Amino acid sequence: MSIAKINIYRALKTNLRFFLTYSFLLIALGGTISAQNQARKMIPSGRNAERIVSAEALERQVEFLTDTLIRGRETGTPGANEAAFWIARQLKLAGLMPMGSTWGHSFPFGKASGHNILGFLPGKRQGAKEMYVIVSAHYDSHGIIEGTLYPGADSNASGVVAMVNLARMFSKMKELGRSYGKNIIFAGLDAREKNSLGAEALWSEIEEGRLKDPLSGETITPSKVYSTVVLDILGSTLSPLQRGRKDYLIMLSNGQFTYDLKRANENPGLGLDLGFDYYGSPNFTEMFHSKVGDQKVFTKEGTMCVVFTSGITMKTNKVEDDYLSLNYEIFKRRIFLIFHWLTKIL
Repeated sequence: MSIAKINIYRALKTNLRFFLTYSFLLIALGGTISAQNQARKMIPSGRNAERIVSAEALERQVEFLTDTLIRGRETGTPGANEAAFWIARQLKLAGLMPMGSTWGHSFPFGKASGHNILGFLPGKRQGAKEMYVIVSAHYDSHGIIEGTLYPGADSNASGVVAMVNLARMFSKMKELGRSYGKNIIFAGLDAREKNSLGAEALWSEIEEGRLKDPLSGETITPSKVYSTVVLDILGSTLSPLQRGRKDYLIMLSNGQFTYDLKRANENPGLGLDLGFDYYGSPNFTEMFHSKVGDQKVFTKEGTMCVVFTSGITMKTNKVEDDYLSLNYEIFKRRIFLIFHWLTKIL
């Protein structure tokens, strides 16, 4: 073989080796990039959770809780018990776990009993590092006074409906493979109108070591409660922060988590008018965050507490507070915003 032919052969061999090596690297890198892209695609969007909630369904749920058969949900009455059963059914249908052998956690109230309904959604299991966020809404109202029914739609069937739909949304995300760093306890609390005896009973369970993680059996101590969230009066648009802006929401948190809510509010379709005090009044802000309602129980124990509300209106705690008085499209957007906010703190 001539020297010219040998040189041509060597050049072809070198080029072939380079081509094969380059091709292998492209395939390997392409596989890595593809795997990374698939990993990104595997994280489900919160839009999946939004799709399971509709304004029409929210209206039907509030209508049920304010029906004459429920008779105003006063603590200790058959109507309040029916509301408690309904909450338990909703949490069970959402795929949550009861915290103990039953959904109901009873506490004494005079000669009767009150009932807190607790459901559990686990996050990533981290053993001794487990933390918990409690999302609560009181379901009791004023019942029937002197023969007149007080439906309690905004106060607080709206908060209860928001709570059970948030449970459904987070359960849907878990079903799709999304996992959050903290566990969520969804709590339908009784006896808010009886000096927040239900919230007191829940916190007593935690302080006394009687509330257990249903998966590990470990005691949930106060130090493991990362934050409490109170949903109270969420469906009306009658007390806007600014004239002409029905799409608003108030978060009272003593300055905690405001950045997270603003970030969550950037999600498509949201953009609500946000308030971080109670209509500009420091005194009312302090009162509604830590002096009244179930939040007073949590804040006095030093835990971080966030209150979401659309504000007291001229219909609050009156006979006119019926299911027809709420704005369900805005109510839905408020639920979506709270959902996206929670995803940021979990």
